[in-house]
Amino acid sequence: MLHKIAFILVIVGGLNWLLWGVLGWEIGSIFGGWDAMISRLIYILVGLSAIYLVVTHKRDCKNCMGMGKSGMGGGQTM
Repeated sequence: MLHKIAFILVIVGGLNWLLWGVLGWEIGSIFGGWDAMISRLIYILVGLSAIYLVVTHKRDCKNCMGMGKSGMGGGQTM
């Protein structure tokens, strides 16, 4: 469950960066911008989620489970 929540928050963060890069607009502006406590809380949760996913990725990722010496996961081809 924690993995799903962290994943959703990281997606929100990624979409926020996309909006900022393309339109110069950020999701936090809905909640009052950088200075609003709720915006800061959202940004902190997105950052903590990214750290959590980095630390737990190898354990949770089904594609990484089958990685061998070749570095290719589970015999998948691109």
